[in-house]
Amino acid sequence: MERTVVRCADGHVFSTASFPMQQAERLGPGRLIRCPRCARLRSVVPVALEKR
Repeated sequence: MERTVVRCADGHVFSTASFPMQQAERLGPGRLIRCPRCARLRSVVPVALEKR
């Protein structure tokens, strides 16, 4: 399974193996996932990776 790098509503960046319904664009980019830094269920969005 592919890991996705995401950012929570508090600005914490982490990767997750499960990003539910990633292909469903009509629902918008945000999903609810538990942030490991906040230890709360947060709205997260995928982070665009930059090539260096």
